[in-house]
Amino acid sequence: MEWNYYDTFITVAADCPVEYGLIPPDKKTGKTKPGIEFELAAGHPYRYTQEELLYEVHVRHKGIPAEEQAERGEELKAEFYRKPQPCMRASMLPKKYGWGIHFNAEGKLALIPVESPEYRRFVDGGVGNVKLVPAMRNSKK
Repeated sequence: MEWNYYDTFITVAADCPVEYGLIPPDKKTGKTKPGIEFELAAGHPYRYTQEELLYEVHVRHKGIPAEEQAERGEELKAEFYRKPQPCMRASMLPKKYGWGIHFNAEGKLALIPVESPEYRRFVDGGVGNVKLVPAMRNSKK
């Protein structure tokens, strides 16, 4: 099963409440899923595919130790991918925190803040043959 996007730009949700990219806040108990997504994607632009990012967020959010990942890596991945996973269109980064997500030709992703000239270039069609896909809305209208 392949869950990756290629040459695609996920725009912020039509009802995104912010006008510029925000770093998702942590909870008292630690990092949230959007916080981990942001940390990985912003810290390593064009390193992860959607599949790789979703899995890495999962193991960090669940606190699965590195030793267990080393021993049961393929089994853990199989368990994770067996269940349907929401794609990055459903991520809080484009829905709530103001981040567009660009997937390059290799399917690797980077975050683009909604207020940036780069974001405008994507939305205005100024970046090659990149397909625009909106993030899912926060509320049903």
